[in-house]
Order: sequence, then C-alpha cells, then structure tokens
Amino acid sequence: MKYDLALLKEIMINAAREELLPRFADVRRDFKADGSFVTEADMAVQSRVIRELKQHYPDTVLLGEEMTTEEQLSLLNTSDALWCLDPLDGTSNFAIGIPYYSVSLALIEKGQPVFGIVYDPNRDECFVGIRGQGAFLNDQPLQVGSPDLPLEKCTAVVDFKRLPEKLAMHLVSIRPFASQRSFGSVALDWCWLAASRFHLYLHGRSNIWDYVAGNLIFSEAGGFSSTLEGEAIYINELTPRSSVGALDQKHFNAWYHWLAEHNK
Repeated sequence: MKYDLALLKEIMINAAREELLPRFADVRRDFKADGSFVTEADMAVQSRVIRELKQHYPDTVLLGEEMTTEEQLSLLNTSDALWCLDPLDGTSNFAIGIPYYSVSLALIEKGQPVFGIVYDPNRDECFVGIRGQGAFLNDQPLQVGSPDLPLEKCTAVVDFKRLPEKLAMHLVSIRPFASQRSFGSVALDWCWLAASRFHLYLHGRSNIWDYVAGNLIFSEAGGFSSTLEGEAIYINELTPRSSVGALDQKHFNAWYHWLAEHNK
C-alpha cells in the first residue's frame, strides 16, 4: 500500500493537538470491561483519524483500540493491509493531568508492521519508523546509543503490575539496575528508549495497538527486543505480549539473561 508520510503525520499531529490538548486533565472518565480508563478524548481522536484516513484512502481498513474484540479479530484475520490505531496511549495519565501520553498509528501488511508513527503533543515530538528505512524524530534520523555502563548502573523502565509475581519480587529485592521508572504509555516508552532516554525496558503484557508502532520505531533505530519467552514481540494476533528491550546487543543479552534466571 502506498502512503503519504507527510499527510499521515499531519492527520495524527492535528488530531492530537486539537482533540487531546484542549481536554487534557479536564475530561470525564469511564471504565471499560477490563478496568482501564476510556474518555471522550479517546473516542474523538479515533473517530477523527478514521474519517480523515478514509477521505484520502477510501479502502482504509482500521483496527482501533476502542472497537469490540469481535470487530478487532475479524479485521486482523481478513485484512492484507490494516491500520492499527491507539487514539490515546496513556489514558490514565491524560485523565489526571500527567503529561506523558501519545497517539499511535501503524500500518500492517500481510501480517507484518511496515510503518509506525507515535506523536507526543506535549513535547511536539513525532517519532516515525519505516521497515528497512530507519527511524526518525521530528524528521531527523534516530539511532540508539550504546551506554558505557554495566547493567547495574543502567536506568530501567519497568511496569511491575503486569509481571509474574516472582519476577517482580526479585526485581525489587535484588535490583539489577541503578534506577527504575514507570511512565504509563507503552508506545511512548518504546520511542523514548529509541531516543536513548533510558537503557532497559520491561513490560509484562501490552496489546497490539500499544506496542506495534513504538516497537517498530525502536527496532528501526537499532534497538534489541523480544518477549520474556525469547520470541519476536510482534505477532499478527490480539494476544497481549510481554516486552524486554535494551539499547544494544550486549545490554540486551545481560538483561534478558538476568530476567530468565529470576523468572524460574
């Protein structure tokens, strides 16, 4: 599928600026069946992006987070080219006034992500990844760095609440890193890792719309990642996936080995 990168960026950036920023920290929250937040901002961005994509790409098939599971499964199983949208990744942060959230869009062709965009309207940072062509931040090439640090001096972003209990306890009690954070937007986490703003990443369970664009951006920036089971993070299924990431092969191997040893 041919796409216009400048147009897609314009659609996502304008939707975030005009639908999210005016509602930031001032929006009514509802709860979905899984207990997570959804707001009118999520729905406004999703409706707008779908409408604008269809204006320019009439054959658009789009899987959105705020669809039913049945709709999502049908689209994933029958579409050769599929847009995957997270209209607001980090809804909890957004609703309570923490400025760490993003909009995310990926194009999946024949079961593989080929394009991803993640936009942070608070920092006006637009991350893009194109399979085989690299990653970019505000149109500048993005390449991970190799930290001159041992594992125990690294900074890690870890989402504890979705990890196996034994592994979570070992991470707290033994602590293989120097410092730990948890920010609350999976798509943006991958992009910040791609920008080398921290060194290690661990998430126990995220959905396809959370990770697909951000993980592609990180991979195209030269980073290393897998699931806790050592599999590729992306699969063409709705099944939530764990994520392990690091900036270079050396740190990834050390981080993954430690996690495997302490997850037995």
